[in-house]
Amino acid sequence: MSADLTGARWFKSTFSRAGGDCVEIAHLEGGHTAVRDSKDPVGPVLDFTPSEWTAFVAGVKAGEFYQA
Repeated sequence: MSADLTGARWFKSTFSRAGGDCVEIAHLEGGHTAVRDSKDPVGPVLDFTPSEWTAFVAGVKAGEFYQA
């Protein structure tokens, strides 16, 4: 599925620093969540379904993606 990004309101985490390497997210219709690189706003976008986003956030909180 290709996400409809028309009117998407992108935002960064409140933990982001100015000039830092950040991602932005947008909540889309149908409960989807889009994610993009803030340094490349016209670049590729990841589109998560509601259940995929829930699983991803749970994995982040559990430290599943941490690399030393």
